Amino acid sequence: MTDFDPANFANVGPKEFAQLVKSTPDSKLNEVMSGELRGKILGEVFGRMPQLFRADRAGSTNAVIHWNITGAPDGGTDTYEVVVADGACTVNETPQHDPRLSLTLGPVDFLKVVSGGANPVMMFMTGKLKAKGDLGLAANIANLFDIPKA
Repeated sequence: MTDFDPANFANVGPKEFAQLVKSTPDSKLNEVMSGELRGKILGEVFGRMPQLFRADRAGSTNAVIHWNITGAPDGGTDTYEVVVADGACTVNETPQHDPRLSLTLGPVDFLKVVSGGANPVMMFMTGKLKAKGDLGLAANIANLFDIPKA
């Protein structure tokens, strides 16, 4: 599985997805994420977050996190809301609450973060990821999920 085939995205597990992202050139990832399959891919990624959530690591964390992924086909930004509360994680495709943390990043960088291929703290330091709000939460966010590594 060396070519990123978004048509089969829903049929691969998190580890296979991580491998696909790692082995696909950025230009191809960008092409896919600026096309008609973007919504399906984002829907799948965010749809898996509740299963990958690590309640044992979250402790008493209660937070609303807005993920803003730039580069939509219409030039806009897709925003998903991740709510961590009472040891559970839920995702809303339309934000419903004020966020404690708001993360903004491009589509390729987003895929790399959620597939374990990029360090969010380094991306923040280099300006590829913008965080607004609770920076302590931002630094710890990767620990709240069982992110597969390719």
